[in-house]
Amino acid sequence: MIDVNDESGFEPAVGVAEIAELAAYVLDEMRVHPQADLSILLVDEEQMAVLHEQWMDLPGPTDVLSFPMDELRPAPPGVEPTPGLLGDIVVCPAVAAKQALAAGHATMEEILLLVTHGILHLLGYDHAEEEEKKEMFDLQRRLLLTFLAREPREEGSGDIDQTAPVMGTE
Repeated sequence: MIDVNDESGFEPAVGVAEIAELAAYVLDEMRVHPQADLSILLVDEEQMAVLHEQWMDLPGPTDVLSFPMDELRPAPPGVEPTPGLLGDIVVCPAVAAKQALAAGHATMEEILLLVTHGILHLLGYDHAEEEEKKEMFDLQRRLLLTFLAREPREEGSGDIDQTAPVMGTE
């Protein structure tokens, strides 16, 4: 089950339905059991700063935090995925908006990128080493671009500019 809650107060409102759709797409592409539990929470900068300090011992808000639970991993081809608790992702749309502006793409695209990034962290991917970073960022780029390229898209599904470059998150 994918649960998306927007407690950010960010305007314009974030497309929670599209976030849930993206999460389902990424989990399916990554061969995660469809009954795996994933929670995505959108928060304001103040809430994110508290979480960032509490869990990472770093000041100020960040863009995304991931909290894995059962350490689920993608099932290899031919192996049935197992259900479980994937974990929680917390995203700050206000930080995402600043990053999107700096990168030259839409805020919703940045939020979708951050959700994809967070899911990959929950699945055990990391970017501490250069080789890991390349693998993770190539995968998140492919997942996001193939999601955005799907047809047909719902009307009013967010302010996504499919021509803008898809940037990675650090």
